[in-house]
Amino acid sequence: MTTRLAIALAATLGLAMPAYSQAATPATQTAQAANPFFAESPLPLHYPQFDKIADSDFAPAFDAGMAEQLKQVEAIANNPEAATFDNTIIALEKSGQVLDRATTVFFALVGADTNDARNKLRADYSAKFAAHGDAINLNPKLFARIKALYDSRDSLGLDAEGVRLVERYHTQFVRAGANLSEADKATLKRMNAELAMLGTQFSQNVLDEVNESALVVDDAKQLDGLTEAQIATAANEAKSRDLEGKYVLTLLNTTGQPPESQLTDRALRQRLHEASVNRGSKGGKYDNREIVSKVMKLRADRAKLLGYPNHAAYGLEDQTAQTPEAVNAMLGQLAPAAVANARREAADLQAMIAKEGGDFELAPWDWAYYTEKVRAEKYDFDESQLKPYFELNNVLENGVFYAANQLYGLTFKKRTDLPVYHPDVTVYDVFNEDGSQLAIFIADMYARKSKRGGAWMNSYVSQSALSGDQPVVANHLNIPKPPAGEPTLLTWDEVTTAFHEFGHALHGMFSNVKYPYFSGTSVPRDFVEYPSQVNEMWADWPSVLQNYAKHYKTGEPLPQVLLDKVIAASKFNEGFKTTEYLGAAMLDQRWHQITADQVPDAAGVMKFEADALSADGINYPPVPPRYKTPYFSHIMGGYSAGYYAYIWSEVLDANSVEWFKNNGGLTRANGDHFRNTLLSQGGSQDAMKIFRDFAGHDPKIEPLLEKRGLTAPATGNAGK
Repeated sequence: MTTRLAIALAATLGLAMPAYSQAATPATQTAQAANPFFAESPLPLHYPQFDKIADSDFAPAFDAGMAEQLKQVEAIANNPEAATFDNTIIALEKSGQVLDRATTVFFALVGADTNDARNKLRADYSAKFAAHGDAINLNPKLFARIKALYDSRDSLGLDAEGVRLVERYHTQFVRAGANLSEADKATLKRMNAELAMLGTQFSQNVLDEVNESALVVDDAKQLDGLTEAQIATAANEAKSRDLEGKYVLTLLNTTGQPPESQLTDRALRQRLHEASVNRGSKGGKYDNREIVSKVMKLRADRAKLLGYPNHAAYGLEDQTAQTPEAVNAMLGQLAPAAVANARREAADLQAMIAKEGGDFELAPWDWAYYTEKVRAEKYDFDESQLKPYFELNNVLENGVFYAANQLYGLTFKKRTDLPVYHPDVTVYDVFNEDGSQLAIFIADMYARKSKRGGAWMNSYVSQSALSGDQPVVANHLNIPKPPAGEPTLLTWDEVTTAFHEFGHALHGMFSNVKYPYFSGTSVPRDFVEYPSQVNEMWADWPSVLQNYAKHYKTGEPLPQVLLDKVIAASKFNEGFKTTEYLGAAMLDQRWHQITADQVPDAAGVMKFEADALSADGINYPPVPPRYKTPYFSHIMGGYSAGYYAYIWSEVLDANSVEWFKNNGGLTRANGDHFRNTLLSQGGSQDAMKIFRDFAGHDPKIEPLLEKRGLTAPATGNAGK
């Protein structure tokens, strides 16, 4: 739904909307006719016209799109006829088409391939978009019509999806401040405006410092342990920075950096680790501590204004978790077992250090390196043995796509006639088993300076029976691109990430709802990761693995003995993985469960972080949080008070994996059941009802504990 943009933006940003109103002159009409956002794309499934989109097209489309939608909203709000589902709710669903097209493409490109012009536009328009959202959500006449429909929703003759749509609109408007006094609305708008600008600045600082903090290495001997291809990539990166003869190791936006598992030079590992963890907190123009302090105070104040004790209470009310207490109980149940497990793993690593003659205590920059040595000793293999069997195209087409074919009957056909925004992007048509087109899928797999860190899915076109639209969805990874002519060989983590993100894509592609508001992944934040986590299970499913895990040179399949070792080692290092994740998730809750007067100033941000980790028993020095506060982009964006969602969703995932295994595994019948009961429903029903419709029972935590190799937590604080 097009108004969904305004609601979502206002809920997190916000400001009073300036008036955009002018007569359409012949000149503006000509300009609009040339702008690809002023009409639906004529390409298949309204796929974006990337070859016709210029950065100069965005601002005119934003301005005209906001003006158009405000005019439409005013017409709805001032309609002299009594409010009806069609003249109010459906009219809102259909409003803002130009703005929706322009912002959808813009924010996708800002994430995947930004540049100075796009960064400036984002900064210039963050407050304007927030203002636009507030102009809609805080319109008293519009809310009066929505409330009238909400109060009489059971007598409107609507089906269940229609009733839910009325309820969701009412909830969104209330949570955006529609019930506030005019004075409080003005305060809210000022808060939202500042949050919009601070959020944009934070994310730009993170990207800029990731690039600036890359490690410069003078001598190739220091890179011992890396492959020839990795060293060549580092040399090419240095050349691109006018550092001929040197080597540059780029960073990912996580605390741990992949080369730490390979570099034999301990001092270089330490430099790499410290370059990573000091981002955003070492002074300079990209320091994010002051922004963090301001954002946390504003969020706490806004929550109080809206009637909540803290930001977490506000954010979680609309999730499946519902309360901070429920999240705290879940995380608190897992943390002692995770840390205890990590300590056991650390003992093995320390023993390996001693065995090799090392006379030092295990440090964070040693963990990944000695983990690979212990893995090799325990299971007689290391991760590097796997990479030759995981060539990117093979993983995608004969692994990810193959599993979707076996489970859902989907087929994929690469097409080269559609424009792309970057040469590395690949496009596929997706067909149902009966040959009908389901969607278009965009694969953008390589890392680059213009791309934000991490992996994600987004929709360019969302499915809706109301509009008749079919999905155009994209997956983005950050796989280092090898030198020209070299194969792209993946780590096991990158393989599972490809399956994970395609789970999101399936959620978007299988959407079968009437109203755009509910399309695809428009579900609670702590539910959205669940279907993608389920899709990871097919990465090492024997028949799937045998179809794609083939040596890139010889075509020989992954040896059964190596496969057995992969499966045997599947729970290896889970203490580390769970502890680093929980450190970040619990830190997120600590930041968002405090009041404004408890928020530290910039100088106290890192002390707050250290104290919070200690208080939660998760402060185990060899295993720092996956993200530290100054580069924790998730919680400065859509996952504020919501990073717990990954493990909350994993409870559902573990239950679902158990269901698939108990019901025959990779079968078309099971795929159809998962598609029909869950993946196709989007947000059209309560999320937990959808889960129960699929699984037949409420979720249980035991499958998660088993999956992560955790025993039942002992009493006491294992982190002290």
